[in-house]
Amino acid sequence: MPTITTSDGVEIYYKDWGSGQPIVFSHGWPLSADDWDAQLMFFLGQGYRVVAHDRRGHGRSEQVADGHDMDHYADDLAAVVEHLDLRDAVHVGHSTGGGEVVRYLARHGEERAAKAALIAAVPPLMVQTEANPGGLPKSVFDHFQTQVATNRSAFYRAVPEGPFYGFNREGVEPVEGVIANWWRQGMMGGAKAHYDGVVAFSQTDFTEDLEKISLPVLVMHGDDDQIVPYADAGPLSAELLPKGILKTYKGFPHGMPTTHADVINADLLEFIRS
Repeated sequence: MPTITTSDGVEIYYKDWGSGQPIVFSHGWPLSADDWDAQLMFFLGQGYRVVAHDRRGHGRSEQVADGHDMDHYADDLAAVVEHLDLRDAVHVGHSTGGGEVVRYLARHGEERAAKAALIAAVPPLMVQTEANPGGLPKSVFDHFQTQVATNRSAFYRAVPEGPFYGFNREGVEPVEGVIANWWRQGMMGGAKAHYDGVVAFSQTDFTEDLEKISLPVLVMHGDDDQIVPYADAGPLSAELLPKGILKTYKGFPHGMPTTHADVINADLLEFIRS
């Protein structure tokens, strides 16, 4: 398998297909690069070089005990970009991956990047604080951690069966293959990485990171997102980004790159070509 070893000794798995301008995909919690299958195949067919890695502790990457925070996530992404010598790259991040992209651009600079897209992403800040009253209570994320530590397999069925893809909405037919694939990806990863990752995606404040990014950034968010609620995420990120462009999807769920791949792929392609 193609892997790199980071400066702190962690083996990171990645996919690197095709040629042309690179598009780099950062996945959500607790999944893997496989969650981007519909995008990788589409953009490969459009003549792009597509790259996606498994975050440390996720998928086929090494299940280390430490480093499950946004700084390490960003540094690992930078290591992949530098190892492959990617330039003029478009960075696309879904959910936690959106936070990874934002922290990477703010921390490592924009020299190798051209544009970015944030899909149902966690910035600016998910958890409720005095300064962020619209966020979700910390108890929500404490519950996530308890389930990961004690009931992970069942929890990883309940999330995709319900809110992640909007299969709990009236009139929406669950797709067993999609649910099983989410569970498969989640169970490939390590419980410790996923446990710590809850803190990383929920308690990291990306406000200053967003303000630093001068590249054009497309912010894509569904207004029926039950995982990263729309009002406290997409619109606020777009406002903080100097060149942020907000695109709102009526009724779309958190997992819209899978459930509505045709729409998301077309809009991404238009943005990249613009």
